[in-house]
Amino acid sequence: MLSAWKSCCAPVQQRWVVAIMGFLAVVNAFTMRICLSLAITEMVTEVTGEVEFSGEVCPSSNTTSSSTAHGTFEWSESLQGVILSSFFWGYVITHLPGGLLAERFGGKWTLGIGMLSTAVCTLITPIVVEAGGATWLIVLRIIMGLGEGVTFPALNVLLAQWVPPSERSKLGTMVFAGAQVGTMVGNGLSGVLIQNSPIGWRIVFYFFGGIGVIWFLAWSVLCYGTPRDHPFVSEKEKKYLHETMNEHTHKVIPPTPWKHLVKSKPLWALIIAQIGHDWGFFTMVTDLPKYMSGVLKFSIQSNGFLSALPYLCMWIVSFGSSWVADWLINTDILSRKNARKVFTSVASILPAICLMGASYAGCDRVIVVTLFTIGMAFMGAYYPGMRVNSLDLSPNYSGTVMGIVNGIGALSGIITPYIVGILTPNQTVGEWRTVFWIIFVVLITTNVAFVVWASGDVQYWNDPEFLLREQEELRNKAAAGENAVGKIPPTEKPKK
Repeated sequence: MLSAWKSCCAPVQQRWVVAIMGFLAVVNAFTMRICLSLAITEMVTEVTGEVEFSGEVCPSSNTTSSSTAHGTFEWSESLQGVILSSFFWGYVITHLPGGLLAERFGGKWTLGIGMLSTAVCTLITPIVVEAGGATWLIVLRIIMGLGEGVTFPALNVLLAQWVPPSERSKLGTMVFAGAQVGTMVGNGLSGVLIQNSPIGWRIVFYFFGGIGVIWFLAWSVLCYGTPRDHPFVSEKEKKYLHETMNEHTHKVIPPTPWKHLVKSKPLWALIIAQIGHDWGFFTMVTDLPKYMSGVLKFSIQSNGFLSALPYLCMWIVSFGSSWVADWLINTDILSRKNARKVFTSVASILPAICLMGASYAGCDRVIVVTLFTIGMAFMGAYYPGMRVNSLDLSPNYSGTVMGIVNGIGALSGIITPYIVGILTPNQTVGEWRTVFWIIFVVLITTNVAFVVWASGDVQYWNDPEFLLREQEELRNKAAAGENAVGKIPPTEKPKK
C-alpha cells in the first residue's frame, strides 16, 4: 500500500503540497480571526446618542443603509475595541513558545494542534457569547489567540525545511499571503452568510470553524515536518532540497543563542518594521468593517464585499511582487538585502499616503474605497520584503526568530482596536482622520529603521559550528579560572 501511494505521489513536488496546505492554514486562521470584525456590527444595538451633523458625519442613502435588524448586545465603542483586541492578548503569548516547540518537535503538529484549538473555539463562539456576554467572549478570544499564536512560527520552521533560497520569495509569499485571502474571504463571505442566513451572525462562526476542522484532518494526512520524514517525497526532490539547503540548515542545532539575537541589528530592524506593518494592517483588518458600516453607512452585504476588495488586490500584488523579487535577486540586479528593503519601502510608504488621502476624501465613497484598495494593494509588497526576511537571517532558528518578530509586532493588534474605540466614539470622518495620521507616522518611521539596519544575509549566529566553538571557549575559560583558584602554585626549587 505504501509503495502504491509513493508511486502515485512521486510526480508531485511535496514542497508545493506543504506550501499549499500552509497557505490554506493561514487562510483559515484569518477567516476564523476576523469574522467577528464584521459579525460584531450586527451583534450590537444601534447607537442612539445624537451627533450634530457638521460635514464630518456621512449621510445614509437608499443604497448604503442596512436592511437588517440590529443586534441585542449593548456594547460601547470602547468595549467593542477591547473585545476585538482580546484575541491578540493570547496571540502574542504563544509566538515564542510556538517557535521553540516547532524547532524542538517539528512544525507539523505544532501548527496542526494550534489550528484545531482555534477551530473549536470558533465553533462554540455563539454559544459562549449568548451564555456569558462580553466577558465570556473576551476569555474565549484570548484562548483562540493562544492557539493561533503558533501559526507563523511553526510555518517558518516548515518553510526552512522545505523551501530552497531560490524559491523563498515565491513560496514564502504564497503561504503568508493567505492572510489576504483569509481576510478577503472572511469579510466577503461573512456579509453574504449573515444577510441570507436565518440564524444571522452566528452562521459565520459555525461555517469557518467547521472548515478549520476539515483542514486539520487533511493536514494530518498529507503533510510532514521535513523531507527526511516524508514517505511520499521523490528521491529527486529530496536530493535537490538536500543540496540547495544543506549549507545553512542543520538537523542538530545548539540551544538558541539569545545573547547574539539580542545584539543583532538586522533582527531589531525586522522587529521594528513588523511593528509598523502590523499597526497599519491590523487596524485595517480589525476596524475597516466598522468604518464601512459606521462612517460610510454601507449595508452588511456591501460592507463585506467592499471590506474584502482591498485584500484581494493586496493578494494579487503580493504574488506579482514575489516573482519580481526572486527574478531581481536571481539575476543579480538587486542583492537580497536591497530587494528586501525596496519591497518593504513600497509596502510602507505608498499605503501610508493612500490612507491619508482617503481620510481627507470625506464622505465620497467611491474615492475612499478606491484609495483604501490601492493602498492595501501596495502593502502586498511586504511579503517578498520583510516577511521572508527571518528566513534570510537564520534558517536554523527561523521559528524562534519569527516568534520574536511576529509576537512583538502583534502587540499592535492589542493596542490599535482599543485606540480606535477611544478615538472614534461617534464614528465621524474627523475622528478617523486622527487614526489614519497615527498609521501614517508609524509606517514611515518604522520603515526608516528597516532601511538603515536590515540585512539579507544569513547571520553568523545561525552557524552551529560557531556556536559550538563559542561554548567550548567559554568552558575552557571557566576551567582555566577554576584551576587558577583551586590550585596552589608550585614552589620554586632552590638553585644550586
